[in-house]
Amino acid sequence: MIRLSQAVIVEGKYDKIKLSSLLDATVIATDGFRIYKDRQKLELIRLLAKTCGIIIATDSDAAGFQIRSFLKSAVREGEVLHLYLPDIPGKEKRKATPSKEGKLGLEGIPLPVLEQLFSQAGAQINQASAPKTPITKLTLYEDGLTGGPDSRQKRLALLKRLHLPEHLNTNSLLPVLNSLYDYNEYKQIVLSL
Repeated sequence: MIRLSQAVIVEGKYDKIKLSSLLDATVIATDGFRIYKDRQKLELIRLLAKTCGIIIATDSDAAGFQIRSFLKSAVREGEVLHLYLPDIPGKEKRKATPSKEGKLGLEGIPLPVLEQLFSQAGAQINQASAPKTPITKLTLYEDGLTGGPDSRQKRLALLKRLHLPEHLNTNSLLPVLNSLYDYNEYKQIVLSL
């Protein structure tokens, strides 16, 4: 597992699944061209760029470059790195036919190649450092943000306070919180709700 300081922005859920076997990092899927209309997700990406930096890792086809270009122009502050996939002919295992351009997308690129690409992109790879206390599902439960009668309202108040998308579920919220805040900062925010 490679631990990254930056968040990684990918096109779809299969790209996100692929990277989960390689990276210990926050990975956000744009859901393809839906990012054009999803202002909350775009605000989250901007916040991540300002706070911890982002790496845009879209496919090397026309659609991937269009999404990359949109993000590049939409994120004006913070660190934005670009990971470019090589043009490798082929098709992903889950697909019956190759893509329109006949190239492998991120989900089809072998893990050793992806590892090398992250290093070349300038990713901040964290070596064994002092382990930090993670914010976990148990933490959210103990703080009344899940599993209780008023959990949804408390969670929405937290999301609003942090200027995060209101539709973030618990599984999506955890890596974002762990990227943006350490445990003590998070606890201070929860206490002030």
